[in-house]
Amino acid sequence: MSTPSTPEAIGIGAIHCLLPDTLTPVGELPEYGQLDHDQREFVTSTGIATVGVEAGGGNAELATRAVGELLAAHPGDPDVLLMVGPRAPDVLLGSDVCRVQHETKLDRTFSFTVDGLGCTGSSAAWALARDLLIADPSRRSVLITHASTPTGADRVRRPVTVIGDGAYAMTMVRGGRPVLRAHRMETDGAFHDLFGVDYRQTPWYEWREECKSADRYSFELALHSRQRLGRMVDEVLAEAGVAKDRVAATLMQNVTAGAFDFYQSLLGLPIHDICREHLRSYGHQGAMDVVFNLDSLLRSGELSPGDLVLVLNNSPVAAWAVTLWEV
Repeated sequence: MSTPSTPEAIGIGAIHCLLPDTLTPVGELPEYGQLDHDQREFVTSTGIATVGVEAGGGNAELATRAVGELLAAHPGDPDVLLMVGPRAPDVLLGSDVCRVQHETKLDRTFSFTVDGLGCTGSSAAWALARDLLIADPSRRSVLITHASTPTGADRVRRPVTVIGDGAYAMTMVRGGRPVLRAHRMETDGAFHDLFGVDYRQTPWYEWREECKSADRYSFELALHSRQRLGRMVDEVLAEAGVAKDRVAATLMQNVTAGAFDFYQSLLGLPIHDICREHLRSYGHQGAMDVVFNLDSLLRSGELSPGDLVLVLNNSPVAAWAVTLWEV
């Protein structure tokens, strides 16, 4: 059953994705020549052929550009500007999100950052945006932004993925489409320090992301994801009162080709090919992945009004989210 687009329904107003003009073959990345045999095999197994590389500019600059370009096409003053935390902020003690607010001249907008959730931050942000609009009827719009850049100089994150640059801005509004029909998110604090960067003792160009246990990432965390996402999908569909066969498309973040196969087999839902295409061309763009995938699918003309899109998201923090959208 289709949900009518009433003023009370909360959905997407607009999305703008900022993509680099330059795509660099993974084999031409500066660090690739220093990888050992096992590391190169890992890179090959990811299914990533190229990654987007943005010349210059940090997280706040890319996010500012994305927000500015979205507002140029869709003018308006959002009530809230919500930034999904980057892998590493441009400044400590300062505020990247307030820099974005200042440079886009959103003087009356309250700005803050959602952090500590990795890739799952975008899913948490759009659910929080919906709740902020429901909580205060005077609010009309929440603008969400995020920029993806590597933590240090290296883009290869073994055993996870290869990082590509990019940024997005999107709005959640009353009466928007697609409508956010149902949502679940969970975290498990036991994995809070599985990954880390010793940034206090070394300059940024020597930062290296360290995984405390590759086995714990590949097996224990994968088992948790299997159990949680399977249950959360069932809960989201039950909340919306629909069966799996009503789902027109399933999207997730772009980490590795093997991850698509894993979750497709686990859930009995085919992961849309647009995710594989974006992974192959742009690499992993962090919390931007699910927004980029959703925007591209909506623009493809493949969907019809009333179609349901399921968006999965998880990160090694560990955090998980499942969202059901109705076009």
